[in-house]
Amino acid sequence: MTDARGPAGSGDGTHVRHTPGTPCWVSLMVHGPDATQEFYGALFGWEFRPGPEQLGPYVRALLGGQEVAGIGRLPVDRHLPLAWTPYLASDDVNETADAVRSCGGTIGVGPLDAAEAGRLVIGSDPSGAVFGVWQAAAHLGTAVTGEPGTPAWNELTTYDAVSAAKFYETVFGFELEPTATAGRDHVTLRLDGRPVAGIHGVGDALPRERGPHWTTYFEVADLGESLERLTGLGGHVLEPPRDTDRGRVALVADPEGARFAVLESAG
Repeated sequence: MTDARGPAGSGDGTHVRHTPGTPCWVSLMVHGPDATQEFYGALFGWEFRPGPEQLGPYVRALLGGQEVAGIGRLPVDRHLPLAWTPYLASDDVNETADAVRSCGGTIGVGPLDAAEAGRLVIGSDPSGAVFGVWQAAAHLGTAVTGEPGTPAWNELTTYDAVSAAKFYETVFGFELEPTATAGRDHVTLRLDGRPVAGIHGVGDALPRERGPHWTTYFEVADLGESLERLTGLGGHVLEPPRDTDRGRVALVADPEGARFAVLESAG
């Protein structure tokens, strides 16, 4: 895991268009959005504003008045695994959707217009890991990074990192940086030399009930304090804190079971 900060902004009020391929937004669809908003509001200090009506009951989470994430309601007849979904930036969602299909992936939703905000698709790579694609108009995506309560990193857990990376390289133009350490199957995805996401291959150790999946990491100021607050709010610690090259990380779940990670950055 490495630094994902870049063009999205750094808390100084600047916000520019994301380079195509850059993770630019994260969104969560749940059965009980009101309770979910209360949970994340108390955990990260988020406030909420209604989102585009085209996305159904949907709100954007704000931190200090700047947009950082989205939460929506799953249709009552949909019983999908709950998970934060990263969106990768695109200048042309239609072209990206065609590339996803031609490389063995699938498109499940869209292309769909979200009023003046932009245009999106939700798809999956050949192994089944779900991700979104966002073509910005008025809404550029996450407006601030590098502060507690903001997305800090996105990592794909899959069977084989190198094979999965080839798909994302072809569709989004990533530069691939495999980890040289023996016994660790990991590829960092880079754009213009900057790390933007990671892929971790775990082979047969991948849980059958989860399958290949993306995980969003959220920055926190104090990991221990955040985990205590999380459990007090009804969340769960799935994997205890561990040290990484970027700081201490724990895998957690919200009260509905949506998984994510919390990161206390080193230094």
